Amino acid sequence: MNPIREIPELQALDARDQLIRIPHETDVPLTPRVRQIIDSAEFSRLKQISQLGLVSLVYPAAHHSRFEHSLGVYRMALLYLRQLSYDQRFCELISRQEAERLIVAALLHDLGHWPFCHPIEDIQLPGVPSHELFANSFLLEGEVADTLRHDWKIQPREVVALLSEKPRDRRARLLSSILSGPIDIDKMDYLVRDSLHAGVPYGKNFDQQRLIGSLCVNEAGDGLAITNKGRTAAEMMVFARYVMFSEVYWHHTVRSATAMLQRAFYLLYADLDLDALFRLTEAPMISELTRLAGQGPAADLLSGLFGPTRSLYKRLAQFSYFENQEMYTRLARRPYPWLVACSETLAEGISREVGRRIAPHEVIFDAPPVGLEVEFNVSVHFSKESCYRPLGEVSPVVQTLARKQFDDYVKRVRVFVHPSLSEELSGVSNLQVLIEQAVAATE
Repeated sequence: MNPIREIPELQALDARDQLIRIPHETDVPLTPRVRQIIDSAEFSRLKQISQLGLVSLVYPAAHHSRFEHSLGVYRMALLYLRQLSYDQRFCELISRQEAERLIVAALLHDLGHWPFCHPIEDIQLPGVPSHELFANSFLLEGEVADTLRHDWKIQPREVVALLSEKPRDRRARLLSSILSGPIDIDKMDYLVRDSLHAGVPYGKNFDQQRLIGSLCVNEAGDGLAITNKGRTAAEMMVFARYVMFSEVYWHHTVRSATAMLQRAFYLLYADLDLDALFRLTEAPMISELTRLAGQGPAADLLSGLFGPTRSLYKRLAQFSYFENQEMYTRLARRPYPWLVACSETLAEGISREVGRRIAPHEVIFDAPPVGLEVEFNVSVHFSKESCYRPLGEVSPVVQTLARKQFDDYVKRVRVFVHPSLSEELSGVSNLQVLIEQAVAATE
Protein backbone atom coordinates (compact mmCIF):
# COMPACT_ATOMS: atom_id res chain seq x y z
CA MET A 1 0.00 0.00 0.00
CA ASN A 2 1.09 3.58 -0.59
CA PRO A 3 2.84 4.80 2.61
CA ILE A 4 0.72 7.96 2.76
CA ARG A 5 -2.49 5.95 2.75
CA GLU A 6 -1.16 3.97 5.72
CA ILE A 7 -1.24 7.08 7.94
CA PRO A 8 -3.71 6.28 10.77
CA GLU A 9 -5.71 9.48 10.30
CA LEU A 10 -6.27 8.75 6.59
CA GLN A 11 -7.37 5.21 7.37
CA ALA A 12 -9.73 6.59 10.02
CA LEU A 13 -11.57 8.62 7.35
CA ASP A 14 -13.52 5.50 6.41
CA ALA A 15 -13.95 4.14 9.95
CA ARG A 16 -17.13 4.71 11.91
CA ASP A 17 -15.64 4.93 15.40
CA GLN A 18 -13.66 7.64 17.19
CA LEU A 19 -15.34 10.55 15.41
CA ILE A 20 -16.28 14.08 16.31
CA ARG A 21 -19.09 15.76 14.38
CA ILE A 22 -19.02 19.37 13.23
CA PRO A 23 -21.49 21.27 11.03
CA HIS A 24 -22.76 20.46 8.51
CA GLU A 25 -23.18 16.74 9.34
CA THR A 26 -19.41 16.28 8.93
CA ASP A 27 -17.56 13.49 10.72
CA VAL A 28 -13.95 14.26 11.67
CA PRO A 29 -11.81 11.22 12.51
CA LEU A 30 -9.99 11.24 15.83
CA THR A 31 -6.98 9.07 16.51
CA PRO A 32 -5.46 9.00 20.01
CA ARG A 33 -2.64 11.31 18.97
CA VAL A 34 -5.06 13.82 17.40
CA ARG A 35 -7.26 13.71 20.49
CA GLN A 36 -4.20 14.41 22.64
CA ILE A 37 -3.63 17.66 20.71
CA ILE A 38 -7.20 18.92 20.64
CA ASP A 39 -7.68 18.20 24.37
CA SER A 40 -4.64 20.33 25.27
CA ALA A 41 -5.16 23.69 26.96
CA GLU A 42 -3.41 25.48 24.08
CA PHE A 43 -5.84 24.06 21.50
CA SER A 44 -8.95 24.12 23.70
CA ARG A 45 -8.68 27.92 24.05
CA LEU A 46 -9.78 28.10 20.39
CA LYS A 47 -13.26 27.04 21.52
CA GLN A 48 -13.64 30.50 23.04
CA ILE A 49 -12.33 32.46 20.06
CA SER A 50 -14.89 33.05 17.33
CA GLN A 51 -13.91 32.49 13.73
CA LEU A 52 -15.52 35.67 12.42
CA GLY A 53 -15.49 37.92 15.47
CA LEU A 54 -17.50 41.07 14.78
CA VAL A 55 -19.34 39.57 11.79
CA SER A 56 -21.88 38.21 14.30
CA LEU A 57 -23.06 41.79 14.93
CA VAL A 58 -24.54 41.64 11.43
CA TYR A 59 -25.02 37.89 10.94
CA PRO A 60 -26.07 36.80 14.47
CA ALA A 61 -25.56 33.05 13.96
CA ALA A 62 -21.93 33.46 12.91
CA HIS A 63 -20.56 32.45 16.31
CA HIS A 64 -18.61 29.40 15.20
CA SER A 65 -15.18 28.99 16.74
CA ARG A 66 -11.59 28.67 15.58
CA PHE A 67 -11.73 25.23 17.21
CA GLU A 68 -14.45 24.07 14.80
CA HIS A 69 -12.67 25.58 11.80
CA SER A 70 -9.37 23.95 12.77
CA LEU A 71 -11.04 20.55 12.87
CA GLY A 72 -12.51 21.25 9.44
CA VAL A 73 -9.12 22.22 7.99
CA TYR A 74 -7.53 19.10 9.51
CA ARG A 75 -10.18 16.92 7.84
CA MET A 76 -9.65 18.79 4.57
CA ALA A 77 -5.92 18.00 4.78
CA LEU A 78 -6.76 14.30 5.01
CA LEU A 79 -8.99 14.53 1.92
CA TYR A 80 -6.28 16.38 -0.02
CA LEU A 81 -3.64 13.83 0.96
CA ARG A 82 -5.88 10.90 0.06
CA GLN A 83 -6.48 12.36 -3.40
CA LEU A 84 -2.84 13.30 -3.94
CA SER A 85 -1.65 9.87 -2.81
CA TYR A 86 -2.81 8.66 -6.23
CA ASP A 87 -0.57 11.23 -7.95
CA GLN A 88 2.76 9.53 -8.65
CA ARG A 89 4.70 12.79 -8.77
CA PHE A 90 3.32 13.83 -5.38
CA CYS A 91 4.31 10.51 -3.82
CA GLU A 92 7.80 10.78 -5.25
CA LEU A 93 8.19 14.19 -3.64
CA ILE A 94 6.36 13.84 -0.32
CA SER A 95 7.18 11.13 2.20
CA ARG A 96 4.83 9.74 4.83
CA GLN A 97 6.67 11.75 7.49
CA GLU A 98 6.20 14.98 5.51
CA ALA A 99 2.53 14.16 4.98
CA GLU A 100 2.09 13.69 8.74
CA ARG A 101 3.77 17.06 9.31
CA LEU A 102 1.19 18.59 6.97
CA ILE A 103 -1.65 16.98 8.94
CA VAL A 104 -0.33 18.43 12.18
CA ALA A 105 0.21 21.85 10.60
CA ALA A 106 -3.36 21.84 9.30
CA LEU A 107 -4.71 21.05 12.74
CA LEU A 108 -2.55 23.71 14.39
CA HIS A 109 -2.60 26.42 11.72
CA ASP A 110 -4.75 28.77 13.83
CA LEU A 111 -3.18 28.01 17.21
CA GLY A 112 -1.71 31.51 17.46
CA HIS A 113 -4.98 33.33 16.81
CA TRP A 114 -6.19 35.69 19.49
CA PRO A 115 -9.68 37.30 19.58
CA PHE A 116 -10.31 39.73 16.70
CA CYS A 117 -6.88 38.81 15.37
CA HIS A 118 -7.19 39.86 11.73
CA PRO A 119 -8.51 43.41 12.35
CA ILE A 120 -5.72 43.98 14.87
CA GLU A 121 -3.05 42.52 12.57
CA ASP A 122 -4.31 44.63 9.66
CA ILE A 123 -3.36 47.93 11.29
CA GLN A 124 0.27 46.75 11.57
CA LEU A 125 1.32 48.48 14.78
CA PRO A 126 4.87 47.97 16.13
CA GLY A 127 5.12 45.07 18.55
CA VAL A 128 2.00 43.31 17.28
CA PRO A 129 3.18 39.91 16.01
CA SER A 130 1.60 37.92 13.21
CA HIS A 131 -0.58 35.13 14.54
CA GLU A 132 1.75 32.64 12.85
CA LEU A 133 4.68 33.89 14.93
CA PHE A 134 2.58 34.18 18.08
CA ALA A 135 1.76 30.49 17.71
CA ASN A 136 5.40 29.65 18.38
CA SER A 137 4.94 30.20 22.10
CA PHE A 138 2.23 27.52 22.10
CA LEU A 139 4.07 25.20 19.71
CA LEU A 140 7.62 25.13 21.00
CA GLU A 141 6.87 24.23 24.60
CA GLY A 142 4.00 22.79 26.60
CA GLU A 143 1.55 19.97 26.03
CA VAL A 144 1.26 20.37 22.26
CA ALA A 145 5.04 20.31 21.84
CA ASP A 146 5.30 17.20 24.03
CA THR A 147 2.60 15.43 22.01
CA LEU A 148 4.35 16.26 18.73
CA ARG A 149 7.61 14.80 19.96
CA HIS A 150 6.28 11.71 21.72
CA ASP A 151 3.21 10.68 19.72
CA TRP A 152 3.99 12.00 16.23
CA LYS A 153 7.81 11.81 16.29
CA ILE A 154 7.84 15.35 14.89
CA GLN A 155 10.01 18.16 16.18
CA PRO A 156 7.89 21.25 16.94
CA ARG A 157 10.29 23.49 15.00
CA GLU A 158 9.47 21.51 11.85
CA VAL A 159 5.82 22.52 12.24
CA VAL A 160 6.81 26.12 12.97
CA ALA A 161 8.88 26.17 9.77
CA LEU A 162 5.96 24.89 7.71
CA LEU A 163 3.49 27.37 9.19
CA SER A 164 5.50 30.58 9.42
CA GLU A 165 8.77 30.41 7.47
CA LYS A 166 9.39 30.96 3.78
CA PRO A 167 9.66 27.58 2.00
CA ARG A 168 13.25 26.76 1.16
CA ASP A 169 12.88 23.96 -1.39
CA ARG A 170 10.41 22.40 -3.81
CA ARG A 171 8.90 20.00 -1.25
CA ALA A 172 8.35 22.76 1.26
CA ARG A 173 6.72 24.98 -1.39
CA LEU A 174 4.36 22.16 -2.36
CA LEU A 175 3.30 21.55 1.24
CA SER A 176 3.00 25.28 1.84
CA SER A 177 0.69 25.67 -1.17
CA ILE A 178 -1.69 23.15 0.41
CA LEU A 179 -1.78 25.21 3.61
CA SER A 180 -1.83 28.66 2.03
CA GLY A 181 -2.45 29.15 -1.67
CA PRO A 182 -5.19 29.68 -4.24
CA ILE A 183 -6.99 26.39 -3.49
CA ASP A 184 -5.68 25.70 -0.01
CA ILE A 185 -7.35 23.67 2.73
CA ASP A 186 -8.03 26.81 4.78
CA LYS A 187 -10.15 28.52 2.10
CA MET A 188 -11.80 25.24 1.19
CA ASP A 189 -13.14 24.99 4.73
CA TYR A 190 -13.82 28.58 5.74
CA LEU A 191 -15.79 29.58 2.64
CA VAL A 192 -18.34 26.82 3.21
CA ARG A 193 -18.29 27.03 7.03
CA ASP A 194 -18.60 30.82 7.22
CA SER A 195 -21.41 30.73 4.67
CA LEU A 196 -23.24 28.03 6.63
CA HIS A 197 -23.09 29.88 9.95
CA ALA A 198 -23.78 33.32 8.50
CA GLY A 199 -26.90 31.92 6.88
CA VAL A 200 -25.96 32.90 3.33
CA PRO A 201 -25.54 30.67 0.26
CA TYR A 202 -22.58 32.42 -1.34
CA GLY A 203 -19.64 30.41 0.01
CA LYS A 204 -21.27 27.05 -0.66
CA ASN A 205 -21.87 27.55 -4.36
CA PHE A 206 -19.01 25.47 -5.69
CA ASP A 207 -18.47 21.73 -6.08
CA GLN A 208 -16.02 20.99 -3.29
CA GLN A 209 -15.80 17.25 -3.99
CA ARG A 210 -15.19 17.82 -7.70
CA LEU A 211 -12.43 20.30 -6.94
CA ILE A 212 -10.69 17.97 -4.46
CA GLY A 213 -10.99 15.12 -6.95
CA SER A 214 -9.14 17.19 -9.55
CA LEU A 215 -6.09 18.00 -7.42
CA CYS A 216 -2.65 17.27 -8.86
CA VAL A 217 0.88 18.66 -8.77
CA ASN A 218 1.80 21.61 -10.96
CA GLU A 219 4.31 21.45 -13.79
CA ALA A 220 7.22 22.69 -11.66
CA GLY A 221 6.42 20.23 -8.89
CA ASP A 222 6.30 22.95 -6.24
CA GLY A 223 2.59 23.63 -5.85
CA LEU A 224 -0.96 22.44 -6.35
CA ALA A 225 -2.70 22.39 -9.70
CA ILE A 226 -6.02 20.98 -10.90
CA THR A 227 -7.01 18.85 -13.85
CA ASN A 228 -9.38 20.21 -16.46
CA LYS A 229 -12.21 18.29 -14.76
CA GLY A 230 -12.02 20.70 -11.83
CA ARG A 231 -11.94 23.88 -13.87
CA THR A 232 -15.61 24.81 -13.44
CA ALA A 233 -15.48 24.05 -9.71
CA ALA A 234 -12.42 26.30 -9.39
CA GLU A 235 -14.20 29.10 -11.26
CA MET A 236 -17.14 28.81 -8.90
CA MET A 237 -14.80 28.88 -5.90
CA VAL A 238 -13.28 32.14 -7.16
CA PHE A 239 -16.75 33.63 -7.44
CA ALA A 240 -17.77 32.26 -4.02
CA ARG A 241 -14.78 33.95 -2.44
CA TYR A 242 -15.53 37.20 -4.24
CA VAL A 243 -19.13 37.28 -3.03
CA MET A 244 -18.25 36.27 0.55
CA PHE A 245 -15.84 39.20 0.77
CA SER A 246 -18.31 41.57 -0.83
CA GLU A 247 -21.41 40.52 1.14
CA VAL A 248 -20.03 39.22 4.45
CA TYR A 249 -16.42 40.02 5.34
CA TRP A 250 -16.52 43.55 3.85
CA HIS A 251 -20.22 44.26 4.41
CA HIS A 252 -20.39 47.96 5.30
CA THR A 253 -21.83 47.34 8.79
CA VAL A 254 -19.23 44.67 9.53
CA ARG A 255 -16.58 47.16 8.50
CA SER A 256 -18.12 49.82 10.75
CA ALA A 257 -17.72 47.49 13.73
CA THR A 258 -14.21 46.56 12.58
CA ALA A 259 -13.19 50.21 12.25
CA MET A 260 -14.53 50.95 15.75
CA LEU A 261 -12.53 48.07 17.27
CA GLN A 262 -9.36 49.08 15.43
CA ARG A 263 -9.67 52.69 16.61
CA ALA A 264 -10.30 51.58 20.22
CA PHE A 265 -7.26 49.27 20.08
CA TYR A 266 -5.15 52.08 18.62
CA LEU A 267 -6.19 54.45 21.42
CA LEU A 268 -5.31 51.88 24.10
CA TYR A 269 -2.28 50.39 22.37
CA ALA A 270 0.42 52.23 24.35
CA ASP A 271 -0.91 50.86 27.66
CA LEU A 272 -1.44 47.25 26.57
CA ASP A 273 0.57 44.20 27.63
CA LEU A 274 0.21 42.57 24.23
CA ASP A 275 1.61 39.16 25.15
CA ALA A 276 -0.75 38.81 28.11
CA LEU A 277 -3.71 40.28 26.19
CA PHE A 278 -3.34 37.98 23.19
CA ARG A 279 -3.31 34.89 25.40
CA LEU A 280 -6.82 35.70 26.61
CA THR A 281 -9.98 34.28 25.09
CA GLU A 282 -12.74 36.51 23.77
CA ALA A 283 -14.78 37.53 26.83
CA PRO A 284 -11.75 38.19 29.08
CA MET A 285 -10.08 40.22 26.33
CA ILE A 286 -13.16 42.41 25.91
CA SER A 287 -13.28 42.90 29.69
CA GLU A 288 -9.60 43.87 29.82
CA LEU A 289 -9.92 46.37 26.97
CA THR A 290 -13.03 47.86 28.60
CA ARG A 291 -11.24 48.15 31.95
CA LEU A 292 -8.28 49.94 30.39
CA ALA A 293 -10.57 52.26 28.43
CA GLY A 294 -12.03 53.67 31.64
CA GLN A 295 -13.99 56.81 30.80
CA GLY A 296 -11.82 57.70 27.80
CA PRO A 297 -12.82 57.83 24.12
CA ALA A 298 -12.14 54.11 23.59
CA ALA A 299 -14.87 53.35 26.14
CA ASP A 300 -17.50 54.86 23.84
CA LEU A 301 -16.32 52.74 20.93
CA LEU A 302 -16.19 49.51 22.95
CA SER A 303 -19.60 50.15 24.49
CA GLY A 304 -21.11 50.49 21.03
CA LEU A 305 -19.65 47.09 20.11
CA PHE A 306 -20.00 45.07 23.29
CA GLY A 307 -22.34 47.04 25.54
CA PRO A 308 -25.98 46.19 26.30
CA THR A 309 -27.20 48.07 23.21
CA ARG A 310 -25.52 47.78 19.81
CA SER A 311 -24.56 51.25 18.61
CA LEU A 312 -22.46 51.09 15.47
CA TYR A 313 -21.06 54.03 13.55
CA LYS A 314 -22.90 55.08 10.39
CA ARG A 315 -21.51 55.31 6.90
CA LEU A 316 -21.00 58.95 5.90
CA ALA A 317 -19.16 58.45 2.61
CA GLN A 318 -17.83 55.63 0.45
CA PHE A 319 -15.24 55.43 -2.34
CA SER A 320 -14.55 52.44 -4.54
CA TYR A 321 -12.03 51.73 -7.27
CA PHE A 322 -14.86 52.27 -9.76
CA GLU A 323 -16.99 55.00 -8.16
CA ASN A 324 -14.15 57.39 -7.26
CA GLN A 325 -10.84 55.88 -8.25
CA GLU A 326 -8.75 58.94 -7.38
CA MET A 327 -9.98 59.20 -3.79
CA TYR A 328 -9.90 55.42 -3.36
CA THR A 329 -6.29 55.27 -4.52
CA ARG A 330 -5.26 58.11 -2.21
CA LEU A 331 -6.68 56.31 0.85
CA ALA A 332 -6.35 52.57 0.19
CA ARG A 333 -3.41 50.70 1.78
CA ARG A 334 -2.21 53.70 3.76
CA PRO A 335 -0.52 53.14 7.16
CA TYR A 336 -3.11 53.10 9.91
CA PRO A 337 -1.67 56.06 11.90
CA TRP A 338 -1.95 58.12 8.71
CA LEU A 339 -5.65 57.22 8.43
CA VAL A 340 -6.18 58.23 12.06
CA ALA A 341 -4.52 61.59 11.41
CA CYS A 342 -6.70 62.06 8.35
CA SER A 343 -9.88 61.29 10.29
CA GLU A 344 -8.86 63.72 13.06
CA THR A 345 -8.31 66.45 10.48
CA LEU A 346 -11.75 65.74 9.01
CA ALA A 347 -13.29 65.91 12.50
CA GLU A 348 -11.80 69.39 12.90
CA GLY A 349 -13.18 70.45 9.53
CA ILE A 350 -16.66 69.14 10.34
CA SER A 351 -16.52 70.88 13.74
CA ARG A 352 -15.98 74.23 12.02
CA GLU A 353 -18.77 73.47 9.56
CA VAL A 354 -21.44 72.60 12.16
CA GLY A 355 -20.28 75.12 14.75
CA ARG A 356 -19.56 72.68 17.59
CA ARG A 357 -16.79 70.30 18.58
CA ILE A 358 -16.76 66.84 17.04
CA ALA A 359 -14.50 64.53 19.05
CA PRO A 360 -11.60 63.05 17.04
CA HIS A 361 -12.72 59.45 17.68
CA GLU A 362 -16.22 60.18 16.35
CA VAL A 363 -14.92 60.14 12.77
CA ILE A 364 -13.17 57.04 11.40
CA PHE A 365 -11.64 56.25 8.03
CA ASP A 366 -11.79 52.58 7.05
CA ALA A 367 -9.69 51.51 4.07
CA PRO A 368 -8.23 48.35 2.55
CA PRO A 369 -5.18 47.43 4.65
CA VAL A 370 -1.58 47.37 3.49
CA GLY A 371 -1.53 43.56 3.25
CA LEU A 372 -3.13 42.09 0.12
CA GLU A 373 -5.28 38.99 -0.22
CA VAL A 374 -3.81 35.91 -1.92
CA GLU A 375 -4.51 36.07 -5.65
CA PHE A 376 -6.13 33.09 -7.35
CA ASN A 377 -3.39 31.91 -9.68
CA VAL A 378 -3.56 28.16 -10.22
CA SER A 379 -2.55 25.97 -13.18
CA VAL A 380 -4.87 23.63 -15.03
CA HIS A 381 -3.50 20.36 -16.40
CA PHE A 382 -4.87 19.32 -19.78
CA SER A 383 -3.91 15.64 -19.97
CA LYS A 384 -4.86 15.12 -23.62
CA GLU A 385 -2.57 17.94 -24.65
CA SER A 386 0.04 17.16 -21.98
CA CYS A 387 0.26 20.80 -20.95
CA TYR A 388 -0.52 23.21 -18.12
CA ARG A 389 -2.24 26.55 -18.56
CA PRO A 390 -3.03 29.25 -15.97
CA LEU A 391 -6.70 29.17 -15.03
CA GLY A 392 -6.96 32.87 -15.85
CA GLU A 393 -6.10 32.16 -19.49
CA VAL A 394 -8.94 29.68 -19.96
CA SER A 395 -11.55 31.24 -17.68
CA PRO A 396 -13.14 34.66 -18.21
CA VAL A 397 -14.48 34.53 -14.63
CA VAL A 398 -11.02 34.09 -13.14
CA GLN A 399 -9.46 36.57 -15.55
CA THR A 400 -11.84 39.22 -14.23
CA LEU A 401 -11.97 38.34 -10.53
CA ALA A 402 -8.56 36.89 -9.77
CA ARG A 403 -5.86 37.99 -12.17
CA LYS A 404 -6.61 41.64 -11.54
CA GLN A 405 -6.20 42.90 -7.96
CA PHE A 406 -8.85 41.10 -5.92
CA ASP A 407 -8.81 43.70 -3.14
CA ASP A 408 -9.86 46.54 -5.44
CA TYR A 409 -13.00 44.66 -6.47
CA VAL A 410 -14.34 43.71 -3.06
CA LYS A 411 -13.06 46.36 -0.66
CA ARG A 412 -14.13 49.97 -0.24
CA VAL A 413 -12.84 53.09 1.45
CA ARG A 414 -15.47 54.32 3.89
CA VAL A 415 -15.89 57.19 6.32
CA PHE A 416 -17.89 56.29 9.43
CA VAL A 417 -19.22 58.66 12.08
CA HIS A 418 -20.78 58.31 15.51
CA PRO A 419 -24.49 57.44 15.12
CA SER A 420 -25.52 60.67 16.86
CA LEU A 421 -23.88 62.64 14.03
CA SER A 422 -25.26 60.76 11.05
CA GLU A 423 -28.51 62.68 10.53
CA GLU A 424 -26.93 66.05 11.29
CA LEU A 425 -24.10 65.56 8.84
CA SER A 426 -26.31 64.25 6.05
CA GLY A 427 -27.29 67.85 5.42
CA VAL A 428 -23.72 69.15 5.04
CA SER A 429 -23.52 70.09 1.38
CA ASN A 430 -19.75 70.37 1.05
CA LEU A 431 -18.89 67.09 2.76
CA GLN A 432 -16.93 65.83 -0.25
CA VAL A 433 -14.83 69.01 -0.18
CA LEU A 434 -14.14 68.60 3.54
CA ILE A 435 -12.97 65.02 2.99
CA GLU A 436 -10.71 66.05 0.11
CA GLN A 437 -9.24 68.85 2.21
CA ALA A 438 -8.56 66.45 5.11
CA VAL A 439 -6.80 64.02 2.79
CA ALA A 440 -4.74 66.77 1.15
CA ALA A 441 -3.75 68.19 4.53
CA THR A 442 -2.56 64.79 5.75
CA GLU A 443 -0.59 63.85 2.61
